[in-house]
Amino acid sequence: MTRRSRALVAVAAVLVTGAAAAPARAGSNGPRDIHPSLRSSVVAYYNFDHPMPGDPALEADLGRSGTEIELVNGGAAMRVQDRAYPGSRNALKTGPVAAGTTDDWKAGIWSASGVRTLRAFNAAEGSTVMGFFKRSMDGPAAGFNAIGLTGVLTGDSDGHAVRALLELIDVNGTLRLVALGRRLDGGNSQTFAANADWQTLLPKDQWVHLAATFDFTSGTMALYRDGRPVEGFYTRTDDPWLLNGPGPHVTTATDPRGIKIGGSFPWQGSPDRNPCDCRMDALMLLDRSLSARDVANQYRFMTRG
Repeated sequence: MTRRSRALVAVAAVLVTGAAAAPARAGSNGPRDIHPSLRSSVVAYYNFDHPMPGDPALEADLGRSGTEIELVNGGAAMRVQDRAYPGSRNALKTGPVAAGTTDDWKAGIWSASGVRTLRAFNAAEGSTVMGFFKRSMDGPAAGFNAIGLTGVLTGDSDGHAVRALLELIDVNGTLRLVALGRRLDGGNSQTFAANADWQTLLPKDQWVHLAATFDFTSGTMALYRDGRPVEGFYTRTDDPWLLNGPGPHVTTATDPRGIKIGGSFPWQGSPDRNPCDCRMDALMLLDRSLSARDVANQYRFMTRG
């Protein structure tokens, strides 16, 4: 059985038994990394210190959903010692392996029928994606126009299309840090792009905390770096999320097909788009759009101990 098969079997076990990897989460330091005011909103959280018992290629979820993810192609070797913030131990290493292969290191989970444990993002009013990132590449891999960080997939995704995503992508000929969101499955996306140079926002080989917020009811998004808002602009001025029509204005009522981290198509043997030669830690997916104060509180909570 492949690791991807084991990952899907593990998800199936959650659906059948209602288990949520409690043994892996009990007594862990994960929840203590989350500001008390945010803990009930954290759907999934990964700090890469908690391999699933019996399969170190799977990482336990310290959030409330119990959605374990697969460390694709590299397995346990993708956990590397690094300190993104006080108290951290391991980080996730992702990146391209060789041009023209399907061996890129990336992480996540995907199911064609949807991942039921991520139901909090079904008909959601908002979401937030955040974490610590250290980039080692000087630009997108050859043949690509973006560097994927992390995001939640849509309910009809082939492993690439997303509801909420942090990434670096070409915007009118300039690579920019962006928040990219899609309210409706099969619908148009909106992008909020940072004004500042991406290499200033993510200096090479330095840890940076990034957050992207998505309010699907108002059509607003925001970016944050080290707890502070990042000025930016929307790349579309029309109504890509169709908010002028009748409400309620929430995401499509489908379970996301998964999570992608460090690229796209989060399973073994798949091609990739937008691989990220990066390290990542403390990845959090929340089911509401955090305020600027919430993001600042979380950043200070983690960096000050």
